[in-house]
Amino acid sequence: MRDKILRTSLTLFDQKGYRETSIQDIVDSLGVTKGTFYYYYSSKEELLKAICLAYIENLVQHQEEIIYHPTKTNTEKLHDIIYMLIDRIERERNEARIFFREIRNIKEEHIEEIKQMRDRFRLNYQKILEDGMKNGEFKENVHPNLITLGMLGITNWGYYWYNPEGEVSVEELAKLYLDVILNGIKR
Repeated sequence: MRDKILRTSLTLFDQKGYRETSIQDIVDSLGVTKGTFYYYYSSKEELLKAICLAYIENLVQHQEEIIYHPTKTNTEKLHDIIYMLIDRIERERNEARIFFREIRNIKEEHIEEIKQMRDRFRLNYQKILEDGMKNGEFKENVHPNLITLGMLGITNWGYYWYNPEGEVSVEELAKLYLDVILNGIKR
């Protein structure tokens, strides 16, 4: 039932927004009582936190599988992480939208664990750039922290506009982003 509550909430939060969705809306959609909801979650905010935390933990887990792959170059790792982010947006659109759009509704005292995972994701990304700079794969005169934030900005907003049935595939978009990041757009 915990998973059913979570899945139903994902749909409702995505359609109506977190603030506009009530616990009553959730239980009505499931055909259960509020008591059932409160058995699994103490509040709607705890449910939102669980959704956001699951999303970012899953991303970090897959990111770290890519980062610690023993034979891939840093360029290949960047490609794979960009691909993973775009692919997740395609496959987990609701979760991505809720994470980026609704995280602001989690009170400061409840968000620390999510922030730690988000920072871990960012620092893992940055480590690829720093390792590539050290081994000569990337230029040394760039700011890896700023480039990392830029790459995250490029990929994270895909939840808002990317259409997997549109003119470019996930793979094409990942290659395009990687090319722009590594080579820019100047002729």
